[in-house]
Amino acid sequence: MSDFSVRLLRSDEDRAAMDVFRRALHAREMTDEEWSAISPSMQPDRGFGAFDPELIGTVRSFDSEVTLPGGGTTPLAAVSLVGVRADRIRRGVLTGLMRAQFEDFAARGVPAAMLHASEGAIYGRFGYGVAARGKSIEVDRHRARLRPEAPAGGQISLLGLESTIEQWPSLFDALPRTRPGMIARSPHLWPGYEREVRRATTPVTTAVHRGADGVDGYVTYTVERARFDAPSLLKIQSFHHAGPDAFAGLWRYLLSVDLVDRITAEKRPLDEPVELLFADPRHVTVQKTQDEGWLRLVDVATMLGARTYRGEPVVIEVTDRFLDHNSGRYRLSEDGAARTADPADLAMDADTLSMLYLGGWRASDLAFAGRVRATGALALERADLLFGTRVNPWCGTFF
Repeated sequence: MSDFSVRLLRSDEDRAAMDVFRRALHAREMTDEEWSAISPSMQPDRGFGAFDPELIGTVRSFDSEVTLPGGGTTPLAAVSLVGVRADRIRRGVLTGLMRAQFEDFAARGVPAAMLHASEGAIYGRFGYGVAARGKSIEVDRHRARLRPEAPAGGQISLLGLESTIEQWPSLFDALPRTRPGMIARSPHLWPGYEREVRRATTPVTTAVHRGADGVDGYVTYTVERARFDAPSLLKIQSFHHAGPDAFAGLWRYLLSVDLVDRITAEKRPLDEPVELLFADPRHVTVQKTQDEGWLRLVDVATMLGARTYRGEPVVIEVTDRFLDHNSGRYRLSEDGAARTADPADLAMDADTLSMLYLGGWRASDLAFAGRVRATGALALERADLLFGTRVNPWCGTFF
């Protein structure tokens, strides 16, 4: 272990912290122009740095809230910009940063955190688990045809780059966050999105769908082709909708865009039924599935009590090796959650509970993989029902 200290970053240290993060990801340091564009994204008093005595590691978060099973919401820390200098890794620096950040969350009453992991083996030891997954799809635009009974949809209007940047926040905020795991977008996130679309090498277009009650969906995309006579690719950057009319209406529009051969979208909800829109579902290909949101229950008691359940009661025993106060037994039922001394039906570590919490995994599947220990099949059946959700969880926001 090396000697280092961890503290909140001052605003004049934010750029140095960004450089540490970028070097950890093997990216070049930002230019003055790039930093000027991205610096408004740095929410004050949310960044931590490790010093030895110079800056050797960093972690940051943004204030948000997350949708829970049952439709309620709770405060959430969206964790980002995690990096440790290459010559200081495996010396406890990341552990120190995580511990300081969790202590800050607890002090501010933030019961949960979420992140997108650059590597899948890093965050489980800190209690994060893959709570939401996504699928990347490709559609053969020339062959795909909507089924005749697909919803007709409403009106489509197009926005160019500047209008997209101006209207993005209001478009997103106008739509309901209907899936567990969806988060509110902090104002500090939008400058980063603006920077990304301004860096695009092809035009950025947003198609806005309006139904009977107004705006109910939008899709932002670019079209890429190597040369005029080469195959072209429409890449969906962002796709949000309030229901089936907007979903089908936006796909109907995408299929109508000329000079496009393939359409791709990354990290869509696992159960989003794109293929059911088409006469031949094979014209939609799932390229891969991957983790889409890593959740951490910082305050297990609060988070277990915040969501809803259905079915017969179950007692779970949680072991949290990083945040000891969370360890213990909890009785879960349709009436809520509470600590208990009753014998446990299921036992699991904190990262596994994070995976189970939003309904993205079944307790029986986690038990099959050895991550949940159960007293018997009945306990697993009850847990499957208790934690089950109508739709798969999905974050839908990169940060």
